[in-house]
Amino acid sequence: MTIKSVWLDFLAVSAYPRVQFDRGCREGDAPMRMSYNRALVTGGAGFIGSHIVEALVSAGCEVRVLDNLSTGRLSNLASVQGRIRFCRGDIRDRKRLAGQMDGCDVVFHEAAVVSVPLSVEDPVESAGVNEEGTLYVLEAARAHQVRRVVLASSCAVYGNDPQLPKHETMPPAPESPYAVQKRAGELYAGLYPKLYGLETVCLRYFNVYGPRQDPASLYSGVISVFMAKAFLDEPPIIFGDGTQSRDFVFVRDVVRANLLAAEAKGASGGIFNVGTGVGVGINSLWQAVRRISGCRREPDYAPARPGDVVASVAGIDHAAATLGFRARYALEQGLETTYGWCRANLGTHDGPPFPSSTEHGLT
Repeated sequence: MTIKSVWLDFLAVSAYPRVQFDRGCREGDAPMRMSYNRALVTGGAGFIGSHIVEALVSAGCEVRVLDNLSTGRLSNLASVQGRIRFCRGDIRDRKRLAGQMDGCDVVFHEAAVVSVPLSVEDPVESAGVNEEGTLYVLEAARAHQVRRVVLASSCAVYGNDPQLPKHETMPPAPESPYAVQKRAGELYAGLYPKLYGLETVCLRYFNVYGPRQDPASLYSGVISVFMAKAFLDEPPIIFGDGTQSRDFVFVRDVVRANLLAAEAKGASGGIFNVGTGVGVGINSLWQAVRRISGCRREPDYAPARPGDVVASVAGIDHAAATLGFRARYALEQGLETTYGWCRANLGTHDGPPFPSSTEHGLT
C-alpha cells in the first residue's frame, strides 16, 4: 500500500497539574504515518467522527462516511465537501453498511447512542444501535476483509468503582444500560481477532469536548452546555453538588488516539483509555469557563441523575506504552479553542442551536 503522511495541527500546550503535556507539537513536526488508503467512518457527521474524517482527508486517504444524521450534521463536514463519499444510513441497515465497507482498509466505528439518560429511558432502542449495530459493523468488516476496526467505547464501563485512576485491568462495573452496551461491544471486538483474524482496537473515551459538540442535543457533554450558557450569560444546571469529577480530553487528542490505534503494532484485541490523567471537578470547570468567557453567573443545582458516575479519571500508561498516545492539550487551551468556536457558530444557520434553559447539565 502507498504510505501517506498526515501533519496533525496540534498547537503547543502548557503543563497542567499532575500531567506534563507536550509543549512542542506544532504544524510541521514529524508526520504520523498511515499505511492505509481507504477508510470508513461510521457516525462520521457527528462531533468526534467529523474530526476524524477531516484528519483522514488531510492525509490523502479516501474516506467514506455512513451516518443517519440522527445527531450528526452535514455542516460538520463542510470543510471536506466534495472530497468524501457520504451515505445517509443506519449501521443496522446491513445492505447499506456492506456497500460502504467494501474495499476499506480500516473502519473507525463512532456511530452510537451515547446518552446515559436516553439509554436508561429506552434501553432496548439504545442496545439496538450500541450492541446489535456494533456486531453488524464487525461482521461486515470481516466479510469484506477489512484490516482493522477501531471502536469507540467509554469510560462509563468502569462505573462507580472508587479506585482512581481507572485502569484497563479493573473489572468493569457498569451502572447504566449505555455502559453495559459499550462493554458488550468490547467483548465482541475482543473475540474477532481470535476467531476470525479481524484486528480490533477499543478506545475507552473519557469526557471528550471541543468544537462541533452540540449543546442543544440530549447527547451533549457538560462543557458544550457550559459554553453555551456562558455565551448567553445564563446559569447552567449542575446535577448533584458539583464535586463529581471528570477527565476532560480535547477532541483533537481523541482524533490522534484513533489514528495511532489504526496503526499501532501489538494493539489488536486491546482496550485503551483515552484521557488526560487529570480529574477536574464540575464546579471548578464552571469557574474556568467563567474566566474564559467573562460570564459572572453562578450555577443552579438539581438532584443527581440515575446512572451518572461520581468520579472518573483515566489511567494513561497503557495507551502511552502501546499506542504512543498521550494527551497534548491542557484544559485551559482546549476550553479557549472551544469557546472561540461557540462564539462564532452557536445560533447561526449552519451551527447548532442554543440549548433550552432548563433541560441540560452534567453528562
